[in-house]
This record gives sequence, C-alpha cells and structure tokens, in this order.
Amino acid sequence: MKRTLFLLAISLSCLTGFSQNADLFKTEGITGELHQSNVGKVTFMDGNIPLDQYKKTDFLESFNLTYKSNLNIRIFLDNSITNYLHQLAPNLSAEELVEMGNLQFAFYIDNKFIYKDNINSGCNFGYGSSKDTSTTLRIPLTSSKAENLWALHMWDRFKLNGGEKALTNGTHNLRIEVRPYIITNKNTEAIAGNLIAKGQIKLIIKTPEVTAKQMEIQPILPNSGWEVSDFQFDKKKIELLNKEIASYNLKEITSVVAIYDGKLLIEEYFNDANRNTLHDTRSAGKSFASTLMGVAIHDGSIKNEDQTLSSFYNLKDYANYNIKKDSIKIKDLLTMSSSFEGSDAHSESPGNEENMYPTDNWVKFTLDLTTDPAKTNGAKWDYFTAGVVLLGDILDKSVPGRLEKYADEKLFKPLNITNYQWQYTPQKVPNTAGSLQMTSLDYAKYAQLYKNNGAWNGKQIIPVNWVEKTFTKQIQIPERENQFYSYLFWNKTVNYKGKNYETYYCAGNGGNEFIIFKDLSLVVIITSKAYNKPYGHAQADKIVHDYLLPAILK
Repeated sequence: MKRTLFLLAISLSCLTGFSQNADLFKTEGITGELHQSNVGKVTFMDGNIPLDQYKKTDFLESFNLTYKSNLNIRIFLDNSITNYLHQLAPNLSAEELVEMGNLQFAFYIDNKFIYKDNINSGCNFGYGSSKDTSTTLRIPLTSSKAENLWALHMWDRFKLNGGEKALTNGTHNLRIEVRPYIITNKNTEAIAGNLIAKGQIKLIIKTPEVTAKQMEIQPILPNSGWEVSDFQFDKKKIELLNKEIASYNLKEITSVVAIYDGKLLIEEYFNDANRNTLHDTRSAGKSFASTLMGVAIHDGSIKNEDQTLSSFYNLKDYANYNIKKDSIKIKDLLTMSSSFEGSDAHSESPGNEENMYPTDNWVKFTLDLTTDPAKTNGAKWDYFTAGVVLLGDILDKSVPGRLEKYADEKLFKPLNITNYQWQYTPQKVPNTAGSLQMTSLDYAKYAQLYKNNGAWNGKQIIPVNWVEKTFTKQIQIPERENQFYSYLFWNKTVNYKGKNYETYYCAGNGGNEFIIFKDLSLVVIITSKAYNKPYGHAQADKIVHDYLLPAILK
C-alpha cells in the first residue's frame, strides 16, 4: 500500500509540474551573467576551465575528438539535483532522494537517439559540487588524465552502446539532454523528470592514419630467454591486430605475447612499452599467492588448504568475533567463497577493497569484518580482495625466511626472473592482492610453468597435484554462464569456429590477462592500461578470438 501511494505521489507530481513543491535546500543560485544567460544549457569546453575564468568565447561549437582529447561539459541549472529530485518525489527525505535518484544523460548523434545513462545514485559530481546546493556542474566526458571515473565510464558506456558505431569518420552532431530521475526500487523502471538542460556540438572524427611500420610484425630480438618458434602463423592477422591497436580501436594495450609449443612465437609492444617494461597487471598478481600456497603446502610450511583461520589467528582478539570465522578455510579464500561480509562487486559492502586500502593494517581490517549470515563458507563465489591479503599474511608468517625471500628462492630464481617489483602492505609484507610487476616475457614464464604441469627445465617447481587442483572448476561464478573460479585462477571457454577451447587465466583490472589453453599448446599474455574501463577485458577477449586464434589455427 505504501509503495502504491508513493508511485501515485510521483505520478501526480509529474502531471502537475514542479513549481508546486517548495525546495528542500537553498541553492547557490545564479552564479553570474554567464550563468544567467545560459540557464538550462549544456556547454562544451576543451579541458577544465574554472567557472570564474569560463567565458562565452570558450564555448565550443565544434571539436576534433581524438583518443586523448579532453572534452568537458559544464551544465548551467536553475536548481540543485536534490531539489529537482524533490519535485519528482516530494514525499521523500533528502537522504532518500539522493539514495534513489540522480541525473539521466541521453545521447543523440545526428538527431538519432543512441544511449541513455542513469547515473548511479552514489555518484557525486566532485570538484566542490554539492547535490543539495550546486547549480553548475563540470563533467569530463573524455580525459587524458585520471579524473572523475564515473563520468569517463559514462562516455565509454555510450560508445559501447552504439556511440562508437555512430561516430564514423567525418562530422557528426552530438546532443546531450539532462533530466533528473528516480527509481523506487530495483525492480521498477526509472522515472525521469522534465528536461533541465541540453546542448550540442559538432564532433569531427578522423581515424588516426596507421603507417606500414606500425602494422609490421615486430621482430623477436636476441636474448629473450626463450627459444624462438619457427611455426608459420598467419602474419596478416597480427598485422591487422597491430593496426587496430595503433588506430586506438583497441585501446591502451601495452603488450601481446604468445608462446606456442613452449617457444616464443609472437612478441609485440605498444604505447611506449618494450621488453624491459614492468607492467602493473593489478589483480593478475593474486594468482601468485595461490602458487606460493601450493609450494608451501608441499614443503610442509602449511598443512593443507583445509586449515582454518583459527590455526593462524586468535580470532577472539579481533572485532565482531563469530564462531563462523573459526571455520573459514584457506581453500575458501583461494576460491573467493568465505563467509566474510566482503564483496568488491558492491561498493556498500563493509569488506570492499576500497575500504581496506586507507587503513593502517589490512589484515586487522579483514579479520575485524563481520560474517555474512547469507554466506556459507565454500558455497558461493564473491570476489573478495581482502581475503587474498590474509593468504599473503598466512604465508609470510609460515614460510622460512618470510614471504618475499621465499617467493624469490622457490619461484622466481628457478624461472630466472630477476627483474620484478612487489607492492607492499602497510606491514611491509608483499601485497598478494595484486600489482606484482614483471616484464611480459617473465609473466609468460609463469603461465608456461602451469602449462608444463609445474615443471621448468626439468625441475618440479609447483607440485603436479596443485596444478591439477588449480585447473579444476572449483566454483561457479554467479551470473556468468559456463565460467568458473579455481585457486585464484579464472576459467572460461573460448568458442572459435564451432569448437570449444577451455582456458584458465589470471586476470587484472584494465584487461590484463595471462591465458593458459588447456587443450592447445598455447599461452597468451596481454598487458593493458585500460584501468577501470568497461572495455578492458572485452578487448582481451577480442584479441584472442579475432586475431591470435585465427593466426595460429589458420
């Protein structure tokens, strides 16, 4: 009944207009003459021009849109976001309004509707703006530097949902319309209010010219540490790959390496990277914690993956003790299926990794977490970075010489990996959550080690049974058809020309992947800096499916 009355109130509000509802907040009002003459307009500018320096002559009528351009908009409004939402739903409090609504952006190209984006209610506009009082908003649509990520993601989503196809070479008219919206609950459609601002600009699109040199297959130079393959692959496919990367159709790729039948087949670098570049592959580094756990279990430093947290910590010394914590196993952390109330997929989760990083003790942060009543240990997958930090701490206190020395002696030296860089926790323990930086060819050694069932140059480095457990579908990934997780490795199947090829792979933010084909003699390393971009891993999939497999399985 309450929901029915709520929806009725919204409907009446929409029908009778906004003016009948008094504002909740006194806003900053009209900020000056420029604002006064442009209320209700979306204006475009090159980069971030501060409001007090922004002039009519700065308004762009046309813009050469390139991969590294800085196209910004500034919106001039006659009210604040919260007040607009209040006009949509006058029976809600200010807190409820900003939890259930925000702004909606609609994108049109050449007067054709392309995409609509309801900005997440938790997204703030930053740069000193307030949803309650601000009447001008600055938003970077594209940027060559790190800025407000939700705004950059909105532009990326627009491109992925039709914008890229619509913005062909030539001149196009981009129109943006802005409305407030509110969603009563997750099962209902967004209710959008009246148009509060709009603006347009001519975008000039010119695909970068790719030279023959950029398309050339890069020669494999001496001293790679690998035997070079003489396998005859389809070179035209790799030339096309190089062209797509050079023209930024595939963005921010830094390297592509392919090992075929244990030999170096393809070694390509892009965007200022080279053979000696140490790549930050983010969470792809988590898999090393699994490797070192398997080695530590084999040499007796740790009994087995069924050991519980209570074997390593007095859990009653930490906040929110629950008997459920006593039964969390190493295996639960390896498979991202512990009962901790932690999820990196949900920003509101207490154990989200972004809540961990500012603290001065990541292990304490994790062990202080409550357990989730809805979770049973080992039953359901939920990505949980803080749990991998615990694995690193368990290793550090259990192995001889502590973790950094142990990893060097047991894993890196046998692979002749000498040029690498750990990130550290506040306690100066190697950060097993990720960002272990190496060269692409050294990452390839690590991946090939698994392809070799844990052996390298005749020496067994990882126990065979640990490789077998890692190459087992330990747990289903929810909402991903036929995708699984094992011991900090991902699993998915690539379908190419009607045939399935199963892979296990390490994955990190930005589209970084180390891919081991189970039934093909192929290992692929893709490094990328497309951090926090929605297309990162989609690009890696495309590289494998559209270029590498066609080149090798010609």
